[in-house]
Amino acid sequence: MTGYSRAALLSAGLVCFSAISPAFAQATDSTDHASAYYNFAMAHLYGEMAGSYGNRGEYVNKAIEFYRQAIKIDPTSSIIQEELTDFYVQTGQLEKALQEAEALLKVNPNSATAHKILARIYSRQIGDPDQGKVDQTMLKNAIEQYRKVTELNAKDQESFSMLARLSRVNHDDATAEKAYKHVLEQDPDDEDALNGLAMVFADRGDMTAASDMLKKAVEKNPEPRNVVMLAQFYDQAKDYANGADTWQKAVKLTNGNAKVLRAYAADCYAAGRFDDALKALQELAIGDPKDEKLQMQIAELLRNRHDYDGAAAALAKAKGISNGPTVRFAEAELLNTQGKSAEAIAAMQSLLNDTKKDKFTDEEKGNRIEMFDRLANYQLKAGKGSDAVASYHQIADMDAALGSRVAVQSVEALKGAKEYKLARQEADAALKKYPNERPVIFVHALLLSDLGQPDAAVKELQALPGAAKDRDVLLVIAPIQDKAKRFDEEKKTLELAESLSKNAQEKQAIEFMRGAMYERQKNFDGAEKSFRAVLEGDANNAGAMNYLGYMFADRGVRLDEAKQLISKALDLDPDNPAYLDSLAWVHYRQDQLDQAVGELTKAMDKISDDPTMHDHLGDIYLKQGKYKEAIQQWELSVAEWKVAAPGDQDAAELGKVNKKLEAARAKAK
Repeated sequence: MTGYSRAALLSAGLVCFSAISPAFAQATDSTDHASAYYNFAMAHLYGEMAGSYGNRGEYVNKAIEFYRQAIKIDPTSSIIQEELTDFYVQTGQLEKALQEAEALLKVNPNSATAHKILARIYSRQIGDPDQGKVDQTMLKNAIEQYRKVTELNAKDQESFSMLARLSRVNHDDATAEKAYKHVLEQDPDDEDALNGLAMVFADRGDMTAASDMLKKAVEKNPEPRNVVMLAQFYDQAKDYANGADTWQKAVKLTNGNAKVLRAYAADCYAAGRFDDALKALQELAIGDPKDEKLQMQIAELLRNRHDYDGAAAALAKAKGISNGPTVRFAEAELLNTQGKSAEAIAAMQSLLNDTKKDKFTDEEKGNRIEMFDRLANYQLKAGKGSDAVASYHQIADMDAALGSRVAVQSVEALKGAKEYKLARQEADAALKKYPNERPVIFVHALLLSDLGQPDAAVKELQALPGAAKDRDVLLVIAPIQDKAKRFDEEKKTLELAESLSKNAQEKQAIEFMRGAMYERQKNFDGAEKSFRAVLEGDANNAGAMNYLGYMFADRGVRLDEAKQLISKALDLDPDNPAYLDSLAWVHYRQDQLDQAVGELTKAMDKISDDPTMHDHLGDIYLKQGKYKEAIQQWELSVAEWKVAAPGDQDAAELGKVNKKLEAARAKAK
């Protein structure tokens, strides 16, 4: 034998004897078996040599020869047969291994070792589950054998783990979960079982339980693969705060891997950790200065943080890489955000002109529709309702399936521009063209309400099939009745809609509308009760917080609580102009006038045509002794009341503003 003298081989064999003698002695307690013992030891030795040298043929053959000789001498020894069978498995001789295992089972049907060997044989023939290539027969056989092993030996952790893994491949999550939990009962720190059970929960869609389980595994062993998987679980559960924390750990463990860093930045952004997101994106951009998308992401983040100069600088870098449509689109968006409506309109129109062609792919068509949609938004912001409608019609020309949606948007655009005559023409034409489209019917009825025709509006909606038992229809009717101050009718409508609500969220929406109705009736106790009920079911309902807080502020009561409620609403929706107006009104009541002016000015940057906001700002200026500024705001308020939709006009409120305006003019003389 090459490389081994007989003396050296015998010396090694003696070491092997000492290693296996206790187990062998249980089956061979007679000196007559000394020869079998020797052959078994030599087989074991050659088996180890075969494993060390890549299953070299001469070592494999020698091992089998010695195993066979040992069995011939002592045919009753199950240990020799089991080890030979296992050796066949190790060396890939599965047919022979199968024959040996079946022979063992004939002698002892309850041999856990034989069943385990069979399980291993079948497992090797399952295929590759990751590639979707699974031999279902072999999978079923392997699971059956591992199930028998675990029934015979409840302490065989390895077999329980294999049973769990194969059960997952077989989509039997119940068995997999039970097997993994058995392993964890014996060893709570078993990493394989923790990971496996996490995957079972993930397969089931229970990402919270999956994250909790994998978190335990990561705490025991923060191996990069497990940390990344845990972060992905958090992402699937939309738990972006924990996701960001976990991705941050993965960044360190992977030495700043770019993909991991991108995922960390995305979760930071989703979790509202904008500084961390920006820092990560900037780090990525340093490593890859030619990545246009990174600069675009940086620009978007800076734009949302109102760092317009920084956003413009990032877009300039992106433009230097590729001055394509995506960059130009982002430039138009930045201009619009800055309030530069004319420049934004010009930029988007230029982009549309430059990308115009005879035919578009589906992707190009989708992009172009989005461009027209954004252009219409810019035009609406600039008060160009007719231009916005023309842009919407371009969308309908490109995709006829969007026709009814475009019709609804066109009516809303003209209403927003206070072009009520054109809005009526557009709504009538849409209803004629799309008589069965509910959104078109709804917007037509609501326009009638705006035009001061509540009876016609309600009649139109009640004519819909099954209207009396249609919650959606009732929720359109209720605000029409509210605007017309027909509160008794509205109350009945809301009660009926509530009876048709299927879950707590739908019932909360009804309760919110009921609270607003009570407030309009000056039933402040009823309104407070309704808004409190909404907040009890949804502690983060910003609308209810604001409504309740403004109700207190308007009456000059419980101002500290009002401020707390409205501030929390603004935390949830920082740029909401209605919430800013409410907070300004609290500060007005608290004589914090400069702060009130700042908040109202910011609100009116978003909505400049609200008569109530102008009225409020006039009151604040008057309290500051600024008669000229107060007069200017009340004049704007009066002007807005006069051009409001007929259904929205309020003679009483207009009279109050006129009275204040006249008094201020008299004092200013």
